[in-house]
Amino acid sequence: MAIDIQLSKIGISMTEGSLAEWLIADGGHATEGEPLFALENGKSTNEIDSTATGGLRIPMPGGENYEIRTLLGVHQ
Repeated sequence: MAIDIQLSKIGISMTEGSLAEWLIADGGHATEGEPLFALENGKSTNEIDSTATGGLRIPMPGGENYEIRTLLGVHQ
C-alpha cells in the first residue's frame, strides 16, 4: 500500500517550507523513524522522520520551496 509523503507544518504560521535535501535517495529504502529529509523554515533546519517503512519514490527535488500539503514523495 502506498503512503504519501507530504510537506507538513512545523510552525503555527508556516505556509511553505524549503525542502533542503532528501536524506535517502529516490529508489532507496526508509525505515519508520529514520530521518527522511531536511526542511528549512525561516532560520531553522529540521530533519523530518519517515512515518513508514518501505521503498521511496521521490518526484520532487530538494532545494526547492513547496506549499504545505504538497506531495513530496511516496512510500511504496
